[in-house]
Amino acid sequence: MNPLAVQLLQLAIAGLTMGCIYAIVAVGFNVVYKATGAINFAQGEWLMAGGMIASALHGAGWPVWASCVAAPAACALLGWICDRLVMPFVNRSGSNNPFTLTLVTIGVGLSLRSAVMMTLGKDPHGLPGLTPGTVSLAGIAVDAQALWLMGIALAFIVATHLFFEYTLAGRAMRACAAEPGAAALMGVPVERTVSWAFVLAALAGGVAGVIVTPLTFVSYDSGTLFGFKGFAAAMLGGLGGLRGALLGGLLLGLLESFASGLVSSHFRDAVSFVCLLLVLFVRPHGLFGRADIVKV
Repeated sequence: MNPLAVQLLQLAIAGLTMGCIYAIVAVGFNVVYKATGAINFAQGEWLMAGGMIASALHGAGWPVWASCVAAPAACALLGWICDRLVMPFVNRSGSNNPFTLTLVTIGVGLSLRSAVMMTLGKDPHGLPGLTPGTVSLAGIAVDAQALWLMGIALAFIVATHLFFEYTLAGRAMRACAAEPGAAALMGVPVERTVSWAFVLAALAGGVAGVIVTPLTFVSYDSGTLFGFKGFAAAMLGGLGGLRGALLGGLLLGLLESFASGLVSSHFRDAVSFVCLLLVLFVRPHGLFGRADIVKV
């Protein structure tokens, strides 16, 4: 294999690896959007919390696999606690519209970042991979953790898609986003359904955190950038669509990797900003989404 082909394959694998992370974060955005119509800007902080909690548990003597299972579960529990602490005040105000919920998620994200900083510290945290070493793929040495990452990401996204398409709870979340008033009249417990949406989003963030931490150090302020890139991936694929989240995340990861490897590493983070701006101006419903039809 010639050197250029080897370089392109290495860049593609690296792009797909990070793209899976962005895809899971994008799923968190889409889950809340499908259930409430709001943008969950705390999503990146759940990734940070998942990685930091898993690293802290491993440092306390837990096996790697147990830390990777417990951290997303802890994020889901914390997501439920945050929802129970915040949502009653939002509902009591009578202004539980998507814009209000979006503002609330910003406050939740800032609070979560501060809580992690005060309890787990400011130092970057790492985590050993589930399987150490490398695997040969077409003559290219691939980190075994990257294969774990891709497999877990794909399984999680498929499971989330099946949840929304074929379960009563998933359909209830979609109904709440489309028309909460009509959903309530049909007997859907809107408040509880929204609560579970935030729990599922926190779980998605925790999963992303435990699979990215073995590849890169995570600190209390890492969530902002990952959250932005996940949002860019969600917008690129089409906000609200889980298939779009996967495709948008993978595409964004590939664009970043090739821009970094073939042009300059300084352009890596700029790719997300450029993609987000282009999507907002040219195709607001995303590359793989459909424009909403509003009857007047």
